[in-house]
Amino acid sequence: MAITQRRVATNGIALNIAEAGNGPLVLLLHGFPESWYSWRHQFEPLAAAGYHVVAPDMRGYGKSDRPFAIEAYNQYTVVNDIAGLIPALGYDTAVVIGHDWGAPTAWASALHHPDRVTAVGALSVPFSPRPATPPMATMRAVFKDTFFYQLYFQTAGVAEAEFERDLRVALRKFLYLGSGEADLSDVQPKAPDADLLSDLPDPAQLPDWLTEADLDFYVGEFTRSGMRGPLNYYRNHDLTWALTAGAPQTIAQPAMFVAGAKDGVILMAAEALKQLPTRVPNLLINELIPGIGHWTQQEAPAPVNDALLRFLRQVKPVA
Repeated sequence: MAITQRRVATNGIALNIAEAGNGPLVLLLHGFPESWYSWRHQFEPLAAAGYHVVAPDMRGYGKSDRPFAIEAYNQYTVVNDIAGLIPALGYDTAVVIGHDWGAPTAWASALHHPDRVTAVGALSVPFSPRPATPPMATMRAVFKDTFFYQLYFQTAGVAEAEFERDLRVALRKFLYLGSGEADLSDVQPKAPDADLLSDLPDPAQLPDWLTEADLDFYVGEFTRSGMRGPLNYYRNHDLTWALTAGAPQTIAQPAMFVAGAKDGVILMAAEALKQLPTRVPNLLINELIPGIGHWTQQEAPAPVNDALLRFLRQVKPVA
């Protein structure tokens, strides 16, 4: 099966997309620090089942456009990229599935564009409604005495320089840390002014789900794009909050959620996961996959593909 790529105009920019198959549109949205390639195991089974599978490089990534302004990466704008991509591909509606940062984008696409998104799914990050107060103040209060990566990412240029000093080592450490193979008990709390990568374990051997060729691909992509755009997603929590006043608090569309049982995000989002059936009342699939970490669709492609196909059969999208 051939996966082809092209650039498509949407919301004032152009996104590079990877695509395969014909039929109803299924959009797959990646997270940080990834690319369309994080969905490489999903194209063949979904296309063979009769779907047009499209995974964009999100803005700032890969061969997609990379606006310079930090505020260009707020979720209100990123969601409009996805809403505009659907008609740009010749469709009225789509099923939208996201992982990591792609998950809140998918949830928000369903929330703000119910006419375009008929069903929604997320891997790793459960839906959380807009909080009552700006999120950065809460984050700074909770982590005032200890290092937290999202606070470290706030100052433009700092994390970029650390990642780009040696992209291969940085990505290897970061991807390993989030995986089910990592022993998080070895990662000790550190001071708020510490860096991210220097004390992280550097695996002598890559996990089975990540080959040297896979790592080569990611290094090539971030060598092209740099890390500024990807990191800017983290710098827009409060702007996104300001732009989404009055947003609905529940997701109405049919939905699915899948995560790794060893995913650190699940630990941080335990309350959101508990509240998910209430906040997403049409939740058709809600599953944790044993033994895997954060990189859900890469670490466990077979169970993820099974869940995706079961979900698509239930929601019966039309072209």
